[in-house]
Amino acid sequence: MSRSLLIVGAGGHGKVVGDAALATGKWDTIAFVDDQISPNVSVIGLPVLGPTSTLHGLCGTFISIAVAIGTSSERIRMLEHCRSLGFELPIIVHPSAAVSPFATLKDGCVVCAQAVVSPGVRLEIGCIVNNSASVDHDCQLGAGVHVCPGARLAGSVHVGSGSWIGIGCCVRQGITIGSNVTVGAGAVVVGDVASGETVVGAPARPRRMR
Repeated sequence: MSRSLLIVGAGGHGKVVGDAALATGKWDTIAFVDDQISPNVSVIGLPVLGPTSTLHGLCGTFISIAVAIGTSSERIRMLEHCRSLGFELPIIVHPSAAVSPFATLKDGCVVCAQAVVSPGVRLEIGCIVNNSASVDHDCQLGAGVHVCPGARLAGSVHVGSGSWIGIGCCVRQGITIGSNVTVGAGAVVVGDVASGETVVGAPARPRRMR
């Protein structure tokens, strides 16, 4: 059986995941499924086979699946659904990324181009460390955390499941960020953040609705 990878989602993040998967050279066949793009369209040179409703019929042809959906809760839900269908959930690491052999990455994690994951880091299922982001020593990221491009997490930062660490933001060492938190683009986080908060600015403060 050939090495084959199916990617759920052919949008912007799907292109990034597809590019990383191609760069690894691990898969002989790579294709997308997407509910918004018509079948037989090509995305970064890879075919879109149909909508997600076709997954069950594709599990005999494709061994592995990556879920390239930006929304954390939907990404985790889809990963678990794909696992129940019998797909493998590989870890995809772009060859230009630096991932310590002393880091722990769970199923479905993606580490993108020029990202850094340091010793002692633990990434739970479905985490994304996006382009040029860095996660320093002993950080702990819960399921579905997305560290956006260029974000910097200093050592021993804990981030709860489903949180979004915005593009270009910085998080001081030892900080705890709760679950389902949104850290705005360019924010500087110097204090703990409670679950469910949205924080913005430098230093980061909770965003208050007017």
